[in-house]
Amino acid sequence: MLTGKWKGEILWQLAQGKERFGALRRLIPGVSQHMLTAQLRELEADGLVKRTVYPEVPPRVEYEITEAARALRPVFEELFKWSEQYGRNRPGAPPASGVSAQVR
Repeated sequence: MLTGKWKGEILWQLAQGKERFGALRRLIPGVSQHMLTAQLRELEADGLVKRTVYPEVPPRVEYEITEAARALRPVFEELFKWSEQYGRNRPGAPPASGVSAQVR
């Protein structure tokens, strides 16, 4: 359900509020259009993201997290705290991802 390089970052960004596809791409550096589309579809199928299409021209689509995903927020916050303490302090640790930069 949460496997995939970008799902954590997508959920974190959507926890801040509803976003359109283009805004999500800008908020998550490095994610391709194809990968973002695929990960959003999987999160929607898993019941963690809600996709709303508005009957406008041009069409407007917004993404938001569901209550099930909201319940994961404390888990993500604890993972972030753990990574701050242990993840980046070890020699050879990879640079911080976009999530950490956004959270600070």
